Amino acid sequence: MEEESVGVDKTSTVYGGRTVEECQDMIRRSLRTPTVKFLMEHLAKSGCAIGDNFIKAVHCNRKMSGGYVRGNGIMVCSNHMNLQDDVNQVIIHELIHAYDECRAANLNWSNCAHHACSEIRAGHLSGDCHYKRELLRGYIKMRGHEQDCVRRRVMKSVTANPYCSEAAAKDAMEAVWDICYNDTKPFDRAP
Repeated sequence: MEEESVGVDKTSTVYGGRTVEECQDMIRRSLRTPTVKFLMEHLAKSGCAIGDNFIKAVHCNRKMSGGYVRGNGIMVCSNHMNLQDDVNQVIIHELIHAYDECRAANLNWSNCAHHACSEIRAGHLSGDCHYKRELLRGYIKMRGHEQDCVRRRVMKSVTANPYCSEAAAKDAMEAVWDICYNDTKPFDRAP
């Protein structure tokens, strides 16, 4: 995928959220957090050490918080970031995608099952679906909220893949759910 396919506008720096420069400072702070450091260490141990410019702040035209693009690294959408915790969360989520691609030499993002598996893992392992985050999004459920959230977010992401219809995304998610949800690498267990 090219940067243009995710709606990056390199000419503008301010549109709500943070400026690219402010977000880049937040990224630098994020690189010092324990979970980000842990994931970066495991990427390096897996033979995929990342360079200084692997994670960058950009202005995004589409409503998204960030993304991982093979060959380009991780983009954090500055104009959709307000809090340091938001930046940390995006980076952790996207580093899990980078880790998945590193350890699975044949990962194909146009394959709905491959995409769904990485999204299941990223949603489950990154804390995207922590109870407090779900409450802030307006989802109130006492039991089973985490798996419901992961499923909802997997469907949102995989159906945005031009190679995956809604039916194909749902079938792919269901087919790989148990294996991918229970795969907690590089963590010993889900954080």
